[in-house]
Amino acid sequence: MFNVKATVVEIIGDQEKFPCHASHKIGDEVIFDGESYKGRLCVDLWPGVTAKAAALHAAGPRYVEPVNHYVFQYVSVSQADPSKKIYDGLGYRNVLEGYDIPPYHMAQLGGGNKAFRWPPPSEKRVRPVRVICPDIRTAVVVQLEAFDVSSGGFCLPYYRRQMVILDRVLKKQGIQANKILDEFTKEEQLEIYPPLSPIEVQVLVEELDIVGHMELKEGKAYVTKKGEAKVADFKKGLKPEEKKALKV
Repeated sequence: MFNVKATVVEIIGDQEKFPCHASHKIGDEVIFDGESYKGRLCVDLWPGVTAKAAALHAAGPRYVEPVNHYVFQYVSVSQADPSKKIYDGLGYRNVLEGYDIPPYHMAQLGGGNKAFRWPPPSEKRVRPVRVICPDIRTAVVVQLEAFDVSSGGFCLPYYRRQMVILDRVLKKQGIQANKILDEFTKEEQLEIYPPLSPIEVQVLVEELDIVGHMELKEGKAYVTKKGEAKVADFKKGLKPEEKKALKV
């Protein structure tokens, strides 16, 4: 499970005529740690942000918006042309030169001049996870991203397992990833929540790898400098009896 950051990255509307009444500025930020949100955000943005944050909290950087799977991302804009119906079944003519969309035009909400350009990109692209304020006169744009493993709320036991895994791997850099479970005694595996199994360790390690705390190479696990700093910070926050219990 992952922490999520929501950042104001753009304001599409005319701010002079329709200023944001939440006084949002580019760079405003809210963090979700698995339990609570820290930061300020306009009430009109919360419904969209919390829905996206829930998906990112579960999937992390692996989450992509469904729109990214549509084939129409890589075509030009078009105009109705009944004479073309014999070919495509509906009747559209390609507009390969595109349009120059002016500021504040409604099409800016869908990507403006960046969308449906011709020629298309040579590789598939992934659109960022974004929410646009429903007051489209101002249209504050918030971009969300997962950036770390979560320690808040019911994530805490899993987070502690991940930190101990980092500590064990750090002491045996290059250990086979499928042997990490063997670094825990049967009591450590089964008497501490959550119980560890091969698949549970695999999932916990995958999350650490995704956010850059660990690196998997040819089936071997390595703690990165980022991960080393993470586990060191974790240890600093533990009481002596907790360090003894966790053997870190």
